[in-house]
Amino acid sequence: MASVPPERRAAELRALLNHASYDYHVLDRPTISDAEYDLAYRELLDIERAHPELKTADSPTTRVGAEPAGSLVKHTHLVPMISLGNAFNDAELDDWEERITRLVGDDARRAGYVTELKIDGAAVSLTYKEGVFTVGATRGNGTVGEDVTANLRTIRDVPLRLRGKDVPPLLEIRGEVYLPFSRFELLNAERIRAGEPVFANPRNSAAGSLRQLDPSVSARRPLRFFGYTVAAPPGTDLPFETQWELLDTLERWGIPVAPHRLRCESLAEVHAWASDVENRRRAELDFAIDGGVVKVDNLRLQEELGVVGGREPRWAIARKFAPDIAETVLERIAVNVGRTGALNPYAMLTPVEIGGTTVKLATLHNFDLVISKDLREGDVVLVKRAGDVIPQVIGPVPERRNPKQPPRPTRLPTKCPSCGTPVERPEGEIAIYCPNVACPARQLEALVHFASRGAMDIRGLSYARIEQLIVAGLVHDVADLYALTEKQLIALDGFAEKGAENLVAAIEASRTQPLSRLLFGLGIRHVGQTAAQLLARHFGTMDALSRAPDEDILALHGVGETIAVAVVAYFADRSASALVRKLAKAGLTMTEPISVAAGAAFFGMTFVITGTLPTLSRTQATALIESEGGRVASGVSKATTAVVVGDDAGSKLEKARALGVETIDEAELVRRAGRT
Repeated sequence: MASVPPERRAAELRALLNHASYDYHVLDRPTISDAEYDLAYRELLDIERAHPELKTADSPTTRVGAEPAGSLVKHTHLVPMISLGNAFNDAELDDWEERITRLVGDDARRAGYVTELKIDGAAVSLTYKEGVFTVGATRGNGTVGEDVTANLRTIRDVPLRLRGKDVPPLLEIRGEVYLPFSRFELLNAERIRAGEPVFANPRNSAAGSLRQLDPSVSARRPLRFFGYTVAAPPGTDLPFETQWELLDTLERWGIPVAPHRLRCESLAEVHAWASDVENRRRAELDFAIDGGVVKVDNLRLQEELGVVGGREPRWAIARKFAPDIAETVLERIAVNVGRTGALNPYAMLTPVEIGGTTVKLATLHNFDLVISKDLREGDVVLVKRAGDVIPQVIGPVPERRNPKQPPRPTRLPTKCPSCGTPVERPEGEIAIYCPNVACPARQLEALVHFASRGAMDIRGLSYARIEQLIVAGLVHDVADLYALTEKQLIALDGFAEKGAENLVAAIEASRTQPLSRLLFGLGIRHVGQTAAQLLARHFGTMDALSRAPDEDILALHGVGETIAVAVVAYFADRSASALVRKLAKAGLTMTEPISVAAGAAFFGMTFVITGTLPTLSRTQATALIESEGGRVASGVSKATTAVVVGDDAGSKLEKARALGVETIDEAELVRRAGRT
């Protein structure tokens, strides 16, 4: 077989690699594996080293390897990059519509609007000549920016050659370079380990990475890109007439466009979109936004409306959101002792407003992260909050420390803050534990967990009520709940006769909860709801499980060694086994139906539920799936059988579509279960 000429093979490899990048970064639908991509890339690199004349401007190998620049040279944009005016609420957006209506009548309203996410990144322009990327520049003063072509080439979202046959001979594509939150935290952790100052926010890190003189530094930072508009010389024939068509064209050319854009028929729809993004979808994003952008859809009307003072377009406006990242002081690193004895650190902050909410507390996850991020009491820190997500401390701002009296480094705790017992850290685990089962903090959290909805579901037994019962000496462990009487409860402050009656009835009703709920409620280390169900259905009784050796538990599909060892250790503990006997004596259910037969409708299948279903609650839908041998997972993956979709479905639906996972509605789920 004759060998393929190097020029032909190089062209084939360039096409393969550029197409793979488009599938991965624009469509979010990988068509080749990372290993296949790397092999093709290395082959192309070898050909170009042997035949330098074959290297083209759109070769994927140009993304790395450029020589460091002595300085950044200036670049004049084809058309000035103008700024947007701001609207901070719906009323100001209404005022904007009123202003443009006075200029062009109702044509703007009839044309409709396009809404887009306003990425909080670094604005850039990409110049393409005959479809090939030639120059990339920062926004600068809007007319002249800095040439950062070599750095932009390192971003795999930026296509080196545009796709399609309708690309004008010369144009600029404008967009935002950004750094995802997930990569931002890793980047700051690396900088802390290297003794370098952290970036204050993702936007600063993106801008700083773009202006590096050495492109290899930019290449090591996982920057991403979204495009949003096109600029071209006067008289250029562009293949679109509306903003919506423009965005569609960008995607067709191979330019990634931000998600959640919407074509709106009225400003009322724009208001609804802004509220949805700010209060719900923003929390799901892996990148920073500071609002949305509203544009008149018709490009002819955009041109007619023009620009105010050469600075702001009349046809577009930024709908700003409240910031979701802020600086404040980490006053204290406090510790919560969980039901399993795990010591969980959290931050007590100088109150700061983020996203319209005053934040005083934030999660710190675990002590390993506290140490690796070098978080110290008294530090100025960055705190992030988006939507309803629990606020979290991103990291410290070391340059804000007093160099003469810097805060003391945080050390791992050696004793339980509640009972003073020396802590333990099992080999291979991140968490630090208090081993004392009689620890007051552990007892309180164990009771709260036991009564929770996912466990024994004892309505009316709130955190405050449990504290009251403990202080009164009525309850020391979960089994004591079943000895409570209405008379005892009425004697306590705040308990009316009806309330006492309802609580005793709720406790009584919980005796019938199946073994799986009881196992989860006991708070055995590493045993969550799914593991509790697997164990209960396989062994059938508490007695059988308590006598099972770890090899029998480990043989159960879906149960790993960590869980097996934890279960055996729990039943080997005298106080734990005594508690189980006490619960059995109290009349709690110690059995569960044996595993579902292999012929069940959903045997071995995995489902994900997203949104609100028409008639079934999330608990009911889960029970239906599990009764037919299936399981319900929290996240979508390639192993997911189907995603059950209801109203207001979120990012899980989008991920299912991207991965090609089947989506079904409630009616189809019920039909497949044979319940119709």
